[in-house]
Parts: sequence; structure tokens; C-alpha cells
Amino acid sequence: MKGMLWFGLGIAAGVAASRKVRVAAHRITPAGAAENVGDGIRELAAAVGSFGAEVRAGMVQREAELHSTVAQRTGMDLGSRQAGVRASAAARA
Repeated sequence: MKGMLWFGLGIAAGVAASRKVRVAAHRITPAGAAENVGDGIRELAAAVGSFGAEVRAGMVQREAELHSTVAQRTGMDLGSRQAGVRASAAARA
């Protein structure tokens, strides 16, 4: 009975090791390297897009703050319509 248990554990360990070796071997092939580079480029593009969206949102928020400050100090609210249009355009982007 103990022999069967160790035999089964040996088979399971062999299968796991062979899978890891196969994955590691695939990573060093040209196709595997290309996949890694492609994944890295996709992650970079997503990060750049996210950064751009955050910058645009910050710009819209700061512009609204500036319009509010100008309106409070001068009593003239000239930019509220433009700020609303820009905020809705930025939200759609």
C-alpha cells in the first residue's frame, strides 16, 4: 500500500516538473520571447492610456476650480457653459 502511495506521488511530481520545464523552455524560444514583449507593450499602452485619462480629468477639475474662483472674485460667470461642455466631452473620452 505504501509503495502505491509513493508511486502515485512520484508520478504527480514528474508531471508537475515536466509541465514547468515545458513552460520554461517555451519562454526562451523566439515565440515565447515575442509573447513576453507583446504582453509588456500591452501593459505599457494601458498604463499610458490610464495616465492620459487621469490628466484630462485633472485638467477639467482644475479648470472648473479656476472658473469658480474667477466667478467669486469678479461676480461674472463667463466660463460655466464652456466648462460644462468640456467636462462632458472629457467624461465621454
